[in-house]
Amino acid sequence: MAKAAKKKKPTTGFFKYIKWFWILFVGGVLTVALIFLLASWGLLGIDMPEYEYLENPQTNLATEIISSDGKTLGKFYLDDNRTPVPYDSLPNNLVNALIATEDARFYSHSGIDAYGFMRALAYLGSKGGASTITQQLARQLFVGVRSKNKVEAIRQKIMEWVLATRLERQYTKEEIIAMYLNQYDFLNNADGIRSAAKIYFGKEPQELKVEESAVLVGMLKNSSYFNPIRREELVTNRRNTVLGQMAKYDYITEKEKDSLQALKMDINYNPESHREGLATYFRMYLQGFMNDWISKNPKPALEGGRDKWSLWLDGLKIYTTIDSRMQANAEDAVRKHMTKLQAEFFHQNTPDRNPTAPFLDLDKSEVNSIMERAMKSSPRWRKMKDEGKSEKDIRASFTKKTEMTVFDWNSDGRERDTIMTPMDSIRYYKTFLRAAMMSMEPQTGHVKAWVGGIDYRHFQYDNVIQGSRQAGSTFKPFVYAAAIDQLRLSPCDELPDTQYCIEAHKHGNPESWCPKNAVGQYSGKMYTLKDALANSVNTVTAQLIDRVGPRSVVSIVKNLGLTREIPEVPSIALGTPDFNVYEMVGAYGAFANQGVYVKPVMVTRIEDKNGTVLYEYVPETKDVLSKDVAYAMVNLMEGVTHGGSGTRLRHSYQKNETEYKEIITGYPYGFTNPIAGKTGTTQNQSDGWFMGMVPNLVTGVWVGGENRSVHFKSITYGQGASMALPIWGLYMKKNYENEDLGISDGAFEKPENLSIRVDCSIVEDDKEENDIEPEDDLEDINF
Repeated sequence: MAKAAKKKKPTTGFFKYIKWFWILFVGGVLTVALIFLLASWGLLGIDMPEYEYLENPQTNLATEIISSDGKTLGKFYLDDNRTPVPYDSLPNNLVNALIATEDARFYSHSGIDAYGFMRALAYLGSKGGASTITQQLARQLFVGVRSKNKVEAIRQKIMEWVLATRLERQYTKEEIIAMYLNQYDFLNNADGIRSAAKIYFGKEPQELKVEESAVLVGMLKNSSYFNPIRREELVTNRRNTVLGQMAKYDYITEKEKDSLQALKMDINYNPESHREGLATYFRMYLQGFMNDWISKNPKPALEGGRDKWSLWLDGLKIYTTIDSRMQANAEDAVRKHMTKLQAEFFHQNTPDRNPTAPFLDLDKSEVNSIMERAMKSSPRWRKMKDEGKSEKDIRASFTKKTEMTVFDWNSDGRERDTIMTPMDSIRYYKTFLRAAMMSMEPQTGHVKAWVGGIDYRHFQYDNVIQGSRQAGSTFKPFVYAAAIDQLRLSPCDELPDTQYCIEAHKHGNPESWCPKNAVGQYSGKMYTLKDALANSVNTVTAQLIDRVGPRSVVSIVKNLGLTREIPEVPSIALGTPDFNVYEMVGAYGAFANQGVYVKPVMVTRIEDKNGTVLYEYVPETKDVLSKDVAYAMVNLMEGVTHGGSGTRLRHSYQKNETEYKEIITGYPYGFTNPIAGKTGTTQNQSDGWFMGMVPNLVTGVWVGGENRSVHFKSITYGQGASMALPIWGLYMKKNYENEDLGISDGAFEKPENLSIRVDCSIVEDDKEENDIEPEDDLEDINF
């Protein structure tokens, strides 16, 4: 019998490998599961965040300042300039670039990419890491910078894994992408994708082009290393790598990739800081406004954390009345005119022309007194005194030359490096003329533009609202308004231009007051009120305040928002009281708004980070003048731009810079629309004003030196029509170029059944009740 075939023994080696594979596999899974459990229970020495904190991660959010046209004017922040945006505000090209470069299997894993992890182990990270977008988010929110200690690094990695899986359960994929891009620090104060898009490209995230998105995604690898401001070539290569990844995963074609990689990297750097950007002076005013509001409005208990709102951390949204386009036009107008006006001022104040420059009409002791006060009020003096330095050492430091960066209109960035003594720098800065302007919609009180100075980095005093200067002839319309209101005069009534004195002890006058005209002469002819205001005839204004009395003028002025103390004496008629631009614009607004004063408004609404309304403004209004009187005043001030000191607004004259050494802006305006306004010039040309109005916009401009002794020698350049009016002209010309702004070029609204004669071409046959009577018949009106 044949022997039975022998059975083959199983290959014990093969089953041995299978057995060990499963032991290792199951053991690995159990170990990972155990690690996850122990980590989540806090038994590995890893402090895990509470569930509530995971559900609502706490990040510092910048407070955003929003213009009336929906643009971000600036932000208040400490370390984090972060304003989050939702996923639907992210462009597809940005999301695609992120997925292609950082986590190609993002939509198919649950926080941990097993394939990527195994690849990283097998190749020791040489073919890419294994961190998913979710893990990177966990690291940013809860873990922090990777430790150089290997044991600690492993613990951090475990924490990332655990938190990544939790985040995946808590949030959608889209929410994770948005959180990640909102959290990342893109360097240069660019915290989060919105700040990065604004700072590096000057646009909102949804406006980013493919190549721009590739730059920002490329920075995610290491923003300090791939810094587009310092390492252009390196960042360009990194951008091209991102574009290559997008082509690899079919988000763009090879042809698109090649054309995009050939493009030069176009960075439009817009640094965001508290001292730079648009509306810097307004933002600093707003900081004070918000601090006051926060002190009076405690944070609700349900918000948790601090019992007071934080302007710097709570992500508030402040909705303002400022129009970003008009603000840019205003700042541009100030810059263009002041650059040339300053050049002329420097020209007139060379050492050979003015040995006491920039001061005029002062002796050496008076100049020394000004410089001494400036030195003792300087930051350097205060700092050294706080440090315990002796006065001798402090004074010595002001005469020692040192390196510094100073303001310069003609240098790049309006700054230049130089070496001078601190005392010389004080004198240097006093040489610069200052400017301020504010623009307001009279019907609503909404302030549309606010420029407090020529450069916030170097001149932080806000001349719109902090400073106050003599109003000069811009005060005269208040006198005329009182006369028309109280005496029922019309713009066509006449008074003589002859020397006029108000005797001592009348109207609180300690001695007789006999004002002179600007030219020091009297024509002797009869002036209509319209022509008298247009030509700023002082003698006529003196007669008017004598007839109505200073008290009635002060009463009207206070009802128009000029609430500071004003002496009830005749000399106020020529603008001796001090006011600021904010007050003057508010007051003039009543003329354009049919006699109704509306208090200027800068903030319309405040919201918390969730959109809950915390504050909403309520308009403050007051009926001050009748519609007829207000219209008569507008008609009077229209005369200023037709034959008066504002006539140059109607010109199209531009100086030839190659022909003239002493050059200012010229008058390249050519306005033909109705404009009401008033220029103002104070004694010695220390202050130049222009108040200009169209039906839906009132704008005030002031120009002058820090000290009243810093001024032009003559009225040629020192009058309001030369110093301030050109800024208004440039600003309005730019506004009219943008029809979307809706600035009116029509006539002021005329009341029905107007009772005051404004058309002086119509000759009245019979003497009307509103003709000017002899002074004796009107003494009873002086109250």
